[in-house]
Amino acid sequence: MLVTLLTSLVLINPALAKISDTKASNTAFKAFYEKEWGQVQPCRETALNKFGVCSNVLRNEGNAPFILNNKTSDKVAVLVHGLSDSPFFMRAIADILFEQGFTVVVPLLPGHGKRDADDDMSDWDLAERWQVHVDEVISLADSMGDTLIVGGFSTGGALSVEHYLSQLGEGNSESNSNNIDGLMLFSGALALSENAEGMSRIWGIKLLARIIDGTYETHGPNPYKYPNVAGLSGLELMDLINTIRDKFEEGKRIDVPVFAAHSQADVTTPISGIENLMQYSEGNNTFFVIDESYALCHADVVVNPPLLKAMNFNTGMVNQQEECAVPQANPLFSTMAMMLREYVKQF
Repeated sequence: MLVTLLTSLVLINPALAKISDTKASNTAFKAFYEKEWGQVQPCRETALNKFGVCSNVLRNEGNAPFILNNKTSDKVAVLVHGLSDSPFFMRAIADILFEQGFTVVVPLLPGHGKRDADDDMSDWDLAERWQVHVDEVISLADSMGDTLIVGGFSTGGALSVEHYLSQLGEGNSESNSNNIDGLMLFSGALALSENAEGMSRIWGIKLLARIIDGTYETHGPNPYKYPNVAGLSGLELMDLINTIRDKFEEGKRIDVPVFAAHSQADVTTPISGIENLMQYSEGNNTFFVIDESYALCHADVVVNPPLLKAMNFNTGMVNQQEECAVPQANPLFSTMAMMLREYVKQF
């Protein structure tokens, strides 16, 4: 009788139905990490509309995956972080999308955010594990609303593009099972430096990288980012980039609107990768180019002053004279945010 009454109330009241759906989505999201880590726990830091998944395996709660639940909207966004960092770096962008009426899903890629990531960073199948997790998260997000946009920072952006292209049928037929309506790329990793790309073509380089990586260090000056990128994981990223290039060569095209923000001074993931992607994109795109004169580093595109302050970066652990060693706020973040708000108005 009670179950029947509750079911009737949900059918009558859409708001109650949304609350029920939110709980189910949160439970499914949590299950991803119970499977990955073996155990999870409630996060000590709580906020209205935020659902986080925490665990003792994480360096701290700032590394935890989370969802910002907008209970009044059927629009959903997925934001995937970059290589060696964590969902912390997606916070400022997630807040913007939430304010614009989106439920925002921010996953944690396998091997990231952990106290001990040695086994993960020496895993030959790490990129495949990233792809599987992104597939799972986007599938969940697709069930949470009627509008879906996906993207992320650096490697997260590349994973989103690869997922979109992999869902297309032969040629460019509309068989996208995830119904993606838009893509967002922040310092999108669609190309690496000439040296990195050249190294990736050397026979046996992955085995050598694995040996050189040795024991992987997760503790460093940034509580939310590993101090270095493992050589093997960087090569896994290059494989992902090559997969995207192959799909474009096969005739795949991006038919949904793309938002891309990139610094011309980025030497980690050169802007040429995004420029090339735009040649294969036929949607109503927004390309926010940060002039080289700003000397804005790769990782700083998604950083605003509040995020920089919350980062609590230990400058005493790095050579402050080294280029890009110390994070800085993007001086054009507010302009980028304004353009992002304009971009999402079309959804």
